Amino acid sequence: MSVSIGLKKAAVLCILRSEAGFLLLRRNKEPNLGKYVPIGGHLEPFETPRAAAIREVREETGISVEEPRLVSILTETSPTDYNWIIYIYTADIPAIPPIECAEGTLEWVAPERLDTIPIPTTDGFIYDCLSRPEFFVFDAVYDENVRLIRLVDELSGRVLFEG
Repeated sequence: MSVSIGLKKAAVLCILRSEAGFLLLRRNKEPNLGKYVPIGGHLEPFETPRAAAIREVREETGISVEEPRLVSILTETSPTDYNWIIYIYTADIPAIPPIECAEGTLEWVAPERLDTIPIPTTDGFIYDCLSRPEFFVFDAVYDENVRLIRLVDELSGRVLFEG
């Protein structure tokens, strides 16, 4: 069976927070090689987004989160195979020492350091919105080189990024 290049794939991100900041993964492979990203991954067949968030956190960090909170949905569209619907969760956890992870290096990052480390462009907008109690929905459009060219807040219609 052939899958259409523009077909959206489903994924989750779970932003883990503590008094130490965010527990982020510096990826050792594409996509986002070398960038700091939240914990996450693909949904498995017949898996709910919440179950995927819980599983991904456990697999990548060894931490059990029982009640991740859905805070956002991000859609990513490109003319390549980079097309996603991403459910974004948060979970508050204790600041425990990070374990080894096959996906990259786990590290606690204080919020004030986010401007000094490599992160995906969309993630900066996501972290900014976490301080607000409202649910948010972003629509990101990429070019053929998977560079962000437009980011829109779907609920307000505001263009957050145009490049």
